Amino acid sequence: MKRRPRIGVTTSIRRSATSWAFNALAVWRAGGEPVRITSRHSLPLQVELDGFIIGGGDDVDARLYDGEVELNVRIDPKRDRVEQEMLDHALDKGLPVLGICRGAQMMNIHLGGTLHEDVHEVFDDLPKMRTVLPRRLVHIETDSALGKVLGHHQYRVNCLHHQSIDKLGEGLRVVAKDDHGIVQGIENSDLPYFIGVQWHPEYLVANPSQQRLFNALAARQAPGGS
Repeated sequence: MKRRPRIGVTTSIRRSATSWAFNALAVWRAGGEPVRITSRHSLPLQVELDGFIIGGGDDVDARLYDGEVELNVRIDPKRDRVEQEMLDHALDKGLPVLGICRGAQMMNIHLGGTLHEDVHEVFDDLPKMRTVLPRRLVHIETDSALGKVLGHHQYRVNCLHHQSIDKLGEGLRVVAKDDHGIVQGIENSDLPYFIGVQWHPEYLVANPSQQRLFNALAARQAPGGS
């Protein structure tokens, strides 16, 4: 019997049980086998994985993109290193990657991009919003891989971030923004599946379009994979 594709999912070591549970459910619904990866329980790259979800959680260390180091934010430099190794491995092997919130930011930084460290200092009249409910309107480029996976080009999504993508990393393209101009989706169209979203699709469990992000990830395995 053909095995389920194994999808590595990165999470924080603090307060991440809910995020892990929802991501694991989404991967399982997509026909995959979720494998949890943290800075304490990382996996050697020899372990056979068919794709990666770079998940949400702590801020990325600002020193990775020459940002301003803040003492009042939570970071996990070891997790940053683990995810960078995973991204190198995925890019080298042609494995699919889905970045969620912090994960999309890490994908961008890994390819030389930068972040806005506080969206409220950059975007005027941005309302304070932190919710798992779909309250923020996002517009998706019609010719993007993200748009093709989701099937529509306008969505209301949740909002759990205070940082966002600024300068784009090499090879990346902005494919979604919200009404305030904040980058909500990035991708590299030259790769089989390399998509990052600023929202948390794993929490939108009743939305079939959001589940398709995980379905498409699990369906794209390494060339020659079983």
